[in-house]
Amino acid sequence: MSRWLARVRQADWLHVRRVSLNQPVASDYRFSPAITARLLGITLLALGAIATVATVLVVWLDLHSVVVLVLTVLVLASVIALMVWSNSWVVRLSDEGYQIRRIRGAGVNAARWKEVEDAVTTERLGSPCVVLRLRDGRTSTIPVDVLHVNRDLFAHTVAEHLERGHGITQLKG
Repeated sequence: MSRWLARVRQADWLHVRRVSLNQPVASDYRFSPAITARLLGITLLALGAIATVATVLVVWLDLHSVVVLVLTVLVLASVIALMVWSNSWVVRLSDEGYQIRRIRGAGVNAARWKEVEDAVTTERLGSPCVVLRLRDGRTSTIPVDVLHVNRDLFAHTVAEHLERGHGITQLKG
């Protein structure tokens, strides 16, 4: 177990708990604002280039101006769709297990906590990651920098869900 995961487990001041009455507790995490801005910027550049080329073709081929209007509506719809897509959850930790989506190369995208042997923290390409190692040898790697959460709090929440999923309860002293 890595040092910062062990340190996070011991830190009481990081302990955040949602209170629910007989309802499963799920923790959802979305992309960080930096990743969202990068995706939106690249998309806007590409759509702007397409709109410019299409407008030049409309003028050059002497097409009706409705073509430009339809293109503008499609560009706006694409931007709105990207904003909605990027603001939905990327990692979901529930009482039953975890799900990962939209992270390329994450490994196993979903598993139950009973299938997870342990969780460790590591660095991959200079980025802190939480690696969930499954009992059958497969892994899930979650790069914490792409999420909109403090890395220590995320590691602590993963550890809590894993302990609850294995039926381990902490004694209150």
